[in-house]
Amino acid sequence: MSDNEKKVVSIGSKTKKQSDKKDAEVKKELEYCSFCGRPNTMVPKLVKGPGVNICSECTLIAVQYLILQDGALSGEAQKILDLLWGTKR
Repeated sequence: MSDNEKKVVSIGSKTKKQSDKKDAEVKKELEYCSFCGRPNTMVPKLVKGPGVNICSECTLIAVQYLILQDGALSGEAQKILDLLWGTKR
C-alpha cells in the first residue's frame, strides 16, 4: 500500500467488500480537503465524510479554534483528547 493510499480515511459503516471496493477507487482519484482545497498528496492525512473531506492540518486548526473560542471542552471532548494525548486533567 502506497503512502497516498494510507492518507485517506473514510468515516461511515461499510462491509469488508464495500471497503475494499472503495479503497480501490481511492487509488485511482485524488481527494481534496473541503476547507483548504489541498489534495491528499499534499497533506499528512485526509478524512472523508458524507460529501466533505478535511485534512489533518485543518482538523488541528479547527480543534485549536474550538478550544480557544469556548475556553473549556465538554466532558466527552476532554475524554477524547485525554485518550489521544495520554493526559488527564
